[in-house]
Amino acid sequence: MKVSLGQGDAAAGTAYRPLVITNTSGRQCTIQGFPGVSYVAGADGHQVGPAAARDGGAGGLVTLAKGQSATADVGFVQVRNYDEAVCKPTEVTGVRVYLPGETASNFVPSPGTGCTGEKIPGNQLTVKAVHKG
Repeated sequence: MKVSLGQGDAAAGTAYRPLVITNTSGRQCTIQGFPGVSYVAGADGHQVGPAAARDGGAGGLVTLAKGQSATADVGFVQVRNYDEAVCKPTEVTGVRVYLPGETASNFVPSPGTGCTGEKIPGNQLTVKAVHKG
């Protein structure tokens, strides 16, 4: 599977981008549920802040033939809107993604800013279930 971030839309302090999951294998595969998504930084890829909060229902089973894609929408909150002392903003290099049911992760480059603070007033990342599209 190949994982990338597509272009998205912005709304009141949050940018939404599709996490695009493409079947690059030679056979059909199925996927269902929520990917695990978290900000990472540094050469060691350490996690920055909590993982994305799940948004909505678990979704149905998605079947992908070779070359087909599915998406899971990820919300990136504009963390600069949070109190800096609470957020403790830090530069991130991208996101780590665990596909549903998988234990190996994928790194997707997406430079930006995340919060290292533990008591931010909301979720800096949200993720919806995988869906065809």
